[in-house]
Amino acid sequence: MSGRSFAMTKANIRFQGIAGAGVCALLLAGIGVPSGARQSSTEAPYEVVDVQSGGSISGTVKWSGPVPKIPRLPITKDPKICDPAGETTRDLQRLVIGSDGGVANTVVYLKDVNHGKAWDLPLSERTLDQRTCVYVPHILLVPVGGEVQIKSSDPILHTVHMMGAATYNLPFPFQDQFISRTMHIPGRVDLKCNAGHVWMNAEALVVPHPYYAITDAHGSFTLTNILPGNYAVEAWHEGWKIVSDEAVLDVGAQIIVKRPIYSQPRTWQKQTTVHPSHNSAVDFQLSEQ
Repeated sequence: MSGRSFAMTKANIRFQGIAGAGVCALLLAGIGVPSGARQSSTEAPYEVVDVQSGGSISGTVKWSGPVPKIPRLPITKDPKICDPAGETTRDLQRLVIGSDGGVANTVVYLKDVNHGKAWDLPLSERTLDQRTCVYVPHILLVPVGGEVQIKSSDPILHTVHMMGAATYNLPFPFQDQFISRTMHIPGRVDLKCNAGHVWMNAEALVVPHPYYAITDAHGSFTLTNILPGNYAVEAWHEGWKIVSDEAVLDVGAQIIVKRPIYSQPRTWQKQTTVHPSHNSAVDFQLSEQ
């Protein structure tokens, strides 16, 4: 690369970082979202109806085969805040497998649903905290048209930068003060940091109906109060591999740092029938293949 080209590239990165004015970048993109989280302009919005004798779907998401190496990154900035336990490295949380093989942080949902129960997604799943330089929780579910609430528990400046279907740039100069924004368009939200905390990452889905669940530490999930009928059930995982890296500006230190680029999300699908007032069992197995 010529000196002039490198200078232009660095200037462009610097401009983007300054425009973001921030510490923690939240990238909103429609690429790779679950098909159940898409809604075309001609598709009818979700309708809440009276669900009588509704059934449920429950099951587990388990890992099958050899467990891949879980990547960790060194904690290279603000160690007093970001590394209070002195661990020196941070688990990227891209693949969390329990001792029983359960895969946490997998989103399981019904495809092609446009009517059913009232919205009941937990507030905790649409509330983001920046705590010890980690996004908590790692996976968010936000109803389309609903609010995401964001705060920082850290005594350092964080700025959450949203780009894509929503464009917000939210500074957090004070601890424990919430900022909320309405999410109008369904899609995937990729959370990263542009202030040197390159290990910070998470995912959110802005979803068009309430039949979504996030698996727990054992890989378990339950979808409730479902109208009887035949359904496609999909499991969505954010992806766990680091495929490359990118040069970005640490807007605090004004230096170029490298941040991971992750593999694309993956999905697995099964069919099931929901009977009145009964539970249908659906289990998924995830693997490298």
